[in-house]
This record gives sequence, structure tokens and C-alpha cells, in this order.
Amino acid sequence: MSFLNSINIVGSGLTAQQLRLDIVAENVTNSQTTRTEGGEGAYRRKVVVFEAVSGRDSFRDAMARAMGQKTVSNGTVAPNAGGVRVTQIVEDESPMKIVYDPTHPDADEDGYLEMPNVDMVKEIADAMAASRAYASNVTAFNTLKSVISSGLEIGR
Repeated sequence: MSFLNSINIVGSGLTAQQLRLDIVAENVTNSQTTRTEGGEGAYRRKVVVFEAVSGRDSFRDAMARAMGQKTVSNGTVAPNAGGVRVTQIVEDESPMKIVYDPTHPDADEDGYLEMPNVDMVKEIADAMAASRAYASNVTAFNTLKSVISSGLEIGR
């Protein structure tokens, strides 16, 4: 049932974009955090890294599955679903912002304060891109749902 694979692909996209939005929200929330839990300095912006999952099998595996046999590469009959997955969440290594504020408790002896490397323009753009990708996945899911529903109507 390839439509189930399609649902899995769309679901993986929804999950990945939701995590991306969560990380953007964390970055915006910590845009003024000058000291992390461990006390190692200002908050560093985080970025989500995606990886495409191909979901393509070899010809031998497709033939074995069509004949109801176990596949050669992974030993199962079920096809691999494609999609996207989050491989890691990394810290942005761009330089921190330095601000002069001698009254701040985290300022150094010269009065300079290390601020997070969170740029609100980047965060808004990233949030907009993630939101659009999420909406596209919802549209794809609704289209798939309508195709499946129409296919079921044919059987009546």
C-alpha cells in the first residue's frame, strides 16, 4: 500500500518542521540570555540539520517484495518509506555580539558583555520557512486524503 508510505513521508516532514519551529522558538526565547545553566557564557543559537531518507530499494528488493519473499538488503517484506529526518541539532558557531554595559552583572572587568548570537531577522526568516514547509506538508496530506477517499468511492 504505497499511500501509507506517502502518509509516512508527509508525517516525517510535519515532525521535522515542528521541531525546527520549536528550535526557532527556543532561540528567540533565549535571545537575551547572557548566562547558560552551566555558567559558560551566553546562549548560542541552535540550528536543525535535516537528512533526506531516500526510501528507494534496489530492483532485486522490489522484485522479491512483489513475489512475497523477504528482501535481500534488509530482510523484511515491507518497503522502506522515504521522507526526512533530523540528524542533529547543532550550535551556530558565528561570533557572539559584544555590548558595552558596565552595570550588567555578567559584564567583564572592562564593562563589556557577551550577548547571544541570535539574529532576529534570521529567526523570523527560519520560522517563516518552517511554517511554509509545514503548511505544504498539510496540503499534501489533505490532497492524499482526498485521493484515498475518491479511490474508496469507486468501490461502492
